[in-house]
Amino acid sequence: MTATSADRPGLLRRGLRLEYLTVSWNVVEGVLAIAAALAAGSVALLGFGLDSFVETASGAIIVWRLLAEQRATDHERIEAVEHRAQRLVAASLVGLVVYIVYDAVTTLLAGERPDASPFGVLIAGLSLGVMWWLARAKRRTAIALGSRAMQADAFQTTACWWLSLAVLVGVGLNTALGVWWADPVAALVIPVFLLGEAREAWEGEECD
Repeated sequence: MTATSADRPGLLRRGLRLEYLTVSWNVVEGVLAIAAALAAGSVALLGFGLDSFVETASGAIIVWRLLAEQRATDHERIEAVEHRAQRLVAASLVGLVVYIVYDAVTTLLAGERPDASPFGVLIAGLSLGVMWWLARAKRRTAIALGSRAMQADAFQTTACWWLSLAVLVGVGLNTALGVWWADPVAALVIPVFLLGEAREAWEGEECD
């Protein structure tokens, strides 16, 4: 159910707090994941870290969209910003898909074996809890606001939860059992979710 006009200011503030938290967490997560990826030569962790920065960009776009509504009273202006925000969220995912597929396939073909990464396992494990909570909170707020762009962003956060799980399995198998190919195979799971995110954001399906 979409919020009444009286409810919207409070919901906008809540949405902004959630997006600020999203941006802050993903900056830290991205830096740590990429550092772990470079240390271990892990394609899955690298893709995961880069996706964190895509999620950061997506969160920043939604911050822009929510601030625009706080400052504007023109409904058409708000709708234009909403639509542009959706498309920017979608566009931010496409280049990442191409990069991850290329890197994972070349790693598999070359037989490059990543090192074990207990730190990477820890990062992915922590992300599971944070992304689960954020996705649920953002989706509830998006539905109340009737914001398709924020719902697309919440979907992206849900996909990040699945990515965390895939990375945890891939990097964990390599770390615990030395199954080196599990790491790039886990990386190839990532584009499946990213393409779904991009399609949902681009099409801008209604909140329900």
